[in-house]
Amino acid sequence: MTPAYGTAAAAPDRLTLSKIAVFGLALFSLLLYSGGWELPVVGENATEAGSTILRVAYLPAYAAGFALMALRPGASLRVLVRQPFLIALLTIAAASMLWSVNPDQTARRCFALVCTTLGAAVLAARFRWPALAEVIGATFAVLILACFVASLAFPRIGVMTELFPGAWRGLWREKNGLGGVMAFGFCVLAAAALLNPRRARLWWTFAGLALVLVLMSTSKTSLVSLLLGAGAIGFVLVARRGPAAGAAATWAGVTGLLLLVAFLLFAADVFFAILGKDATLTGRTKIWAAVMREIEERPWLGYGYQAVWGDKSGWGPFAWISKNAGFQAQHAHNSWLEQWLGMGLLGLVAWGLFFLQTMTLAVIAVFRDRGGGLLAFPFLVVYGLMSLTESVAVSYNDFRWVLFVAFAAKLAFPDREIEE
Repeated sequence: MTPAYGTAAAAPDRLTLSKIAVFGLALFSLLLYSGGWELPVVGENATEAGSTILRVAYLPAYAAGFALMALRPGASLRVLVRQPFLIALLTIAAASMLWSVNPDQTARRCFALVCTTLGAAVLAARFRWPALAEVIGATFAVLILACFVASLAFPRIGVMTELFPGAWRGLWREKNGLGGVMAFGFCVLAAAALLNPRRARLWWTFAGLALVLVLMSTSKTSLVSLLLGAGAIGFVLVARRGPAAGAAATWAGVTGLLLLVAFLLFAADVFFAILGKDATLTGRTKIWAAVMREIEERPWLGYGYQAVWGDKSGWGPFAWISKNAGFQAQHAHNSWLEQWLGMGLLGLVAWGLFFLQTMTLAVIAVFRDRGGGLLAFPFLVVYGLMSLTESVAVSYNDFRWVLFVAFAAKLAFPDREIEE
């Protein structure tokens, strides 16, 4: 029988200056990728295309990632070799410059995507599961404290006043940004507590604070995501207690998933009412229909990585999507349609295979690898759900993509291969 989590503390690691430096570099880069600094620094209306600050502010994060890679180049290379679908995905994104409707924009954003992705993958080469949980947990801890300061001491920054007055947004531009990040944060912090029993009280405290922030954001979708992540953690804990418990947990999980799908199919109106959404998912179905019309024009290669949404010419695919949807969207609000629109079927298939590989390894980790099961699996469950309504995949300078790539790479690079 597999021992229960948290029953015995692991032997403490000896701190060295190099370990502190590596931890600091990783924490620094993750804080930059979180985007929590954007609202306080540049305000609500700044966009990446129009703000010089936002253009250059991520360069230090890239530098930190390359520094971590240079410190352990052999391990970093072995991590990347085990991700053929990720490499294919990046290659297709770069190649899309050749047929992009906005090649200069695609080139700039491909550079940012490659740097972001490599910086995420190198985390798998540097940290074992417990340490990875703590470096990401420390990132969320800093963000949580900053959100409370912004919302309580500076409500003009941290609290919404026009749309959804009174809802907390913390360091992000709207409440769903805060809620979505903290739903992930709860999963990571809970895993950090379970994987590091000596500091469990600290991490459980921050997990509780993450829950408070989700509630203060009033984002029902984020609360559902958090509860789903908590359920996934419970599933892992039960499944690891033995073959019988694992079989029972798997049966219960599959049954619950089928019941949820049936509920969505046959009682969708009730589900939307619970979430406070309309049947169009706040206009998302209109965006999806408009995006599909443009995809039909160029289904194989798409319009170029991230080339559509920055096109302000008035006659390109963005203009047609806006016309058919009835408003201007910032992205496709679906990770799968986003890849199809930008990189065609080639990019969609590469992303699908990368996602399938990652989820398969995560399910295996539930029963074989306590670190991957507790840290990666709950995150990926929430991420998979979010990918259906948000463009969170293959995104440059995006915290969620960084965590996804880090966990995907780590699932294929076990702790025993980490060098001291």
